[in-house]
Amino acid sequence: MILDIARLLLFPALMAFAAASDLFTMTISNRVSLALAAGFLALALLSGMGLYDILLHVGAGATVLTISFACFAMGWVGGGDAKVAAGAALWFGFGYMLNYLLYASLFGGALTLLLLQFRQWPLPYLFTGQAWLLRLHAKESGIPYGIALAIGALMVYPETEWIKAVDLTHFVVP
Repeated sequence: MILDIARLLLFPALMAFAAASDLFTMTISNRVSLALAAGFLALALLSGMGLYDILLHVGAGATVLTISFACFAMGWVGGGDAKVAAGAALWFGFGYMLNYLLYASLFGGALTLLLLQFRQWPLPYLFTGQAWLLRLHAKESGIPYGIALAIGALMVYPETEWIKAVDLTHFVVP
């Protein structure tokens, strides 16, 4: 039952934390990416995932890390975003990686357009005391892409083997 609770909560909680952190601080701590990697490894081993499958998941994470760091080097994404995207790809493996990247791209585009429009309007006086909102509203500020990465991940996660392996009979009240 503990394993099922971890499958249900660990990845979504880490992705939600990454999104909130990016929204409020425009940064994502390395600890989130490390927790994604450690959580994957722990759950993969506890779930009985074979070495070959673990290596495929690591390959998916490494592929996304390589590509996202190239995007970081060009100034297109932040370093925290690159690492969180790779951490999510580690959990999804090649089987769900393209779905994840598609969702993250679509939500990222929508978020970017929304923020660009939001930044054209004056910020109401009532909200000018909120440092995170001032930072989000600033035209020279970036896009907190961790939000899109998290939403994309949370769209795909219910389809994965992680959730399909959950024994829901533990959670049924007689």
